[in-house]
Amino acid sequence: MKKTLDPKNRWRSKTVSFRMSPEEAEQLDSLAQLSGMTKQAYIINRVLKKDVVVNGNPRVYKALRNQFQVNYEELKRLEKISDDNTELLELILYSSTILKGLKEGVND
Repeated sequence: MKKTLDPKNRWRSKTVSFRMSPEEAEQLDSLAQLSGMTKQAYIINRVLKKDVVVNGNPRVYKALRNQFQVNYEELKRLEKISDDNTELLELILYSSTILKGLKEGVND
């Protein structure tokens, strides 16, 4: 089996695991998808306080489209926004930030 190396040519031989609620796991999946990174790369960058750089590609645009549709359906369902909706609000803000950054990148 071929070893998979990180960008600095190091072999990732350590396993790190932790528990999350289903809601937290769903939010993590969405954030990683929106970034266009693998979940592993996204978690490593966030934990080590490195920038998460989103490069526009068809997978990112599809994830953004799908996330905006989910957000829209959820907002239609809600009667009011409350503190219970922080995950939704964070996803909307994150998605909007990515879209704004991609738009600015096209105009450069």
